[in-house]
Amino acid sequence: MANKQGNLSINSENIFPIIKKWLYSDHDIFFRELVSNGCDAITKLKKLDVMGEINLPADEEFKIQVLANPTDKTLTFIDNGIGMTAEEVDEYINQIAFSGAEAFLEQYKDKTSEDQIIGHFGLGFYSAFMVADRVTIETLSYKEGATAVLWDCDGGTEFTMSDSDMTERGTKITLFLNEDSVEFANLYRAQEVLDKYCSFMPTEIYLSDPSAEPEYETIPEEDVTDEDTVIEHIVEPAKTEEKENEDGTKETVETEPEQHKAKILKRPVPINDTAPLWAKHPNECSDEDYKEFYRKVFMDYKEPLFWIHLNMDYPFNLKGILYFPKINMEYESIEGVIKLYNNQVFIADNIKEVIPEFLMLLKGVIDCPDLPLNVSRSALQNDGFVKKISDYITKKVADKLSGMCKTDKENYEKYWDDISPFIKFGCLKDEKFCEKMSDYILFKNLDDKYLTFKEALEENKEQHENTIFYTNDPVQQSQYVKMFKAEGIDAVVLKDNIDQPFISQLEAKNEGVKFKRIDDDLNDSFTEELSEDDAKDLTEKLTEIFKKALGRDNIDVKVQKLKDAKVSSMITVSEETRRMQDMMKMYGMSGMDPSMFGGAGEVLTLNANHALVKYILDNPDGEHTGLICKQLYDLAVISHTPLNPDSMTAFIERSNQILELLTK
Repeated sequence: MANKQGNLSINSENIFPIIKKWLYSDHDIFFRELVSNGCDAITKLKKLDVMGEINLPADEEFKIQVLANPTDKTLTFIDNGIGMTAEEVDEYINQIAFSGAEAFLEQYKDKTSEDQIIGHFGLGFYSAFMVADRVTIETLSYKEGATAVLWDCDGGTEFTMSDSDMTERGTKITLFLNEDSVEFANLYRAQEVLDKYCSFMPTEIYLSDPSAEPEYETIPEEDVTDEDTVIEHIVEPAKTEEKENEDGTKETVETEPEQHKAKILKRPVPINDTAPLWAKHPNECSDEDYKEFYRKVFMDYKEPLFWIHLNMDYPFNLKGILYFPKINMEYESIEGVIKLYNNQVFIADNIKEVIPEFLMLLKGVIDCPDLPLNVSRSALQNDGFVKKISDYITKKVADKLSGMCKTDKENYEKYWDDISPFIKFGCLKDEKFCEKMSDYILFKNLDDKYLTFKEALEENKEQHENTIFYTNDPVQQSQYVKMFKAEGIDAVVLKDNIDQPFISQLEAKNEGVKFKRIDDDLNDSFTEELSEDDAKDLTEKLTEIFKKALGRDNIDVKVQKLKDAKVSSMITVSEETRRMQDMMKMYGMSGMDPSMFGGAGEVLTLNANHALVKYILDNPDGEHTGLICKQLYDLAVISHTPLNPDSMTAFIERSNQILELLTK
């Protein structure tokens, strides 16, 4: 062809500044665009072969080469796909394949970086100009008699086209990087970006530095293939050792035979896995395959609890694997990573339109070729189709969990403590998920037995109908736990932060049902009868004594006769008040008075059957009465919640003082 010069048909010179500055928030994304284009070119060629339009050799090997040259400050992307003719370069590159350019530029000129507009207008190739001052394309079409083309553009709207001496079918794109982007010509930086975007692309990708010294490896001579470049042949002599016979004579024995080896140029290894685990049928995958994939992709060497393999062809194509990771609730934030792919091309992490919010606590991959992507392949159009995908994923997770509970209850119970935050969060966030899981929510009781919601209600039905008692800290609240066990009343353990909103939801959905913490107001199960007049008289006397001893006017005292005479004092808080306090803490209102919202604070419950309480009543002005009052109050608080540092210091000093009195 004759040399050609021209202007890119954009009707404006503003396109390149837009591309360079803010088409993508992540400048490294040009790797994905250019490698994806290469994969597309190879896929198109394979389709032509399948359709019988061309005949490719049976042993044809398809690959994409990425050459990172820090010496020349260039990046080169080479594919052996369909290639382009001069006419196709003119159509797909020079005209940029979109109409209404002026209107488009007018629409986007004042936008900021979150507006990602490339792929929709066929601009994937032009992402190269975000990092390059100059870009060249050499390409040779698969068509018989085609002439190779060289296209050259320096980042303005002017280009040149001429014949090329390229002889192999495919396309070679070279980026002459600008000064701000030379990092991408570093082999390790290029490897990092390719790992991020291209780890599972369907065509083998090879990365190398043409300016680096060649690397070699030594292999057995019989393993050399026609593709290997042999540098030298090596003969390693046989290894021998001297051995003493039974008769005392010595002889030399060969321990290893002579080795024939070849020193060859190091064989290139693809940086990607073209057949990722999620693309396979679940029947083809072993447990070890799933675990190895998890370690490789998420760099997490704690084994996942279990996983769900999504494999759907209708009504849309979706494949993926979701892992339930083991989480140390005390020390780790509950935040997962779900990687979204489109035909094995990485799109983004944790896209909320596709992945239900509660499942973002998991780790996994989802590949959906049918996703409606906008221009840059990095964002989704928020339409009904995407909602269907999200609903499908939710349904599959619910089916897996409920199925496990039905058919493998032992393992389900084993995993429950780890997976319960995921499930409870899902119930709070997703009504359909909540409905499906309602019969498969478990509660662990004081004997470490797992109960469903209905079973937990049945445990106390005779004495406390529609009530489920719970503890959020069985160790801290051990005094209360002991009392419950002594009376044969069951309680469940609810330790996680999410349990409070979750039980509120259960109460709202199940009319009349109440959850009460075991340090709620003591009920008749734990007390003996005390007349109203006696209770009033004792309460007035003890309130006055404790106010004086503690130096507090706002203390709320209640006197009861507890069945357990060993318990001297307890702190009780009504369930309503505690939930109000928890809510205020959540919203940073912990300094406010709960009574402002209609609830009283903590109540000091004193046991009229305990010897120390009787002593205080008999000796209101005794020498040690104040000391005992303070100790009983702190003991009550300790059974309810940890003491603050000052109170703990005073408690320890007072305990030592009491022990000293015993020795006198």
